[in-house]
Amino acid sequence: MEVSTSVHESDAYLVQQAVKRDKAAFAALYDSCVDRVYRHVYYRVSNQADAEDITQETFVRAWKAIDRYKSTEVPFVAWLITIANNLVTDHYRRRRKTVSLNDGCETNPGAQVSDPEGLAERNFDNALIKEAVLELKGDKQKVISMRFIDGFSCEEIAKALNKSEGSIRVIQYRALNELRKLLKRD
Repeated sequence: MEVSTSVHESDAYLVQQAVKRDKAAFAALYDSCVDRVYRHVYYRVSNQADAEDITQETFVRAWKAIDRYKSTEVPFVAWLITIANNLVTDHYRRRRKTVSLNDGCETNPGAQVSDPEGLAERNFDNALIKEAVLELKGDKQKVISMRFIDGFSCEEIAKALNKSEGSIRVIQYRALNELRKLLKRD
């Protein structure tokens, strides 16, 4: 537990420095958070280029608004995820107006596949799970995404969503039950 505490303390110090417009401190925060933010965004948009763009824009906006970050019990990365969620929402609003004919046809011609059937089956299963998670509404989707995609603890989710840990566990339980029903349906 000491490592976790020192990581949070180190992030808190870096945030304090970044608020003072210390670029090196913000760069260190970027390095420590970029993978989690990217993973979260990529899960929601399923397109590498869009995920990279949204992740980059998340950090640009965070830098511009760093002085408005309230150093509370909420981890800095949770604040970044909130910014990313807003950008993903904006992305889908813009996208609704224009639909590409290539949606869902992204390929990687250089990739070597040793087990194409297994790969296809895993991709199909992942797509079904992702589709089911995206059908969840409100806090259920947020809790499942933050818990299982982003790796937040129940305590961190509770602080980020301004709820008790108990209510987060209840939301998670209900969301998992709903996911089971959605997956059985499909």
